Amino acid sequence: MKYIPLIFMLIFSSCSVRNYEKTESKIIIIKSPKIKFADLGYIRSSDKRIELELFIAGKVVDKISINHLICVKDGCMSKRGFNEEYLHFSYPDDTLQNILLARAIYDGKNIQKNPDGFKQNIKNEYVDILYKVTQNITYFKDRKNRIIFKIKNTELRKNIE
Repeated sequence: MKYIPLIFMLIFSSCSVRNYEKTESKIIIIKSPKIKFADLGYIRSSDKRIELELFIAGKVVDKISINHLICVKDGCMSKRGFNEEYLHFSYPDDTLQNILLARAIYDGKNIQKNPDGFKQNIKNEYVDILYKVTQNITYFKDRKNRIIFKIKNTELRKNIE
């Protein structure tokens, strides 16, 4: 009887272990109305999850986890709720996820592909976005809403042919 809580704890703690297929260290700059960060971070990803871990002086200062919800230190919320509170209400739900994974935003609207990646310019009544992705840097700037994401590799990628 006294072992039941221990067994229960072991079973449920093993379910909380997260296995990520890819972990990359990056130099990350984020400027938004609610988030200001410039230092080292890790982007961990698998098919169903993304985790952004932010460090200052070697200590974790913030963590953002994305699956069907986005979780921050203040709690979890829908992707739409996260955009409304931390970014801009007009952004599509998957905007943060696509920026972290260096994928096209706004369903590839106005995409211009080049040998090193792609570029998107998106303007409407709510946003004025320049988004560029190359092998070594992801750059997102919304001039209208003063939001910037700059994600740079900590090591140069080698071209493998």
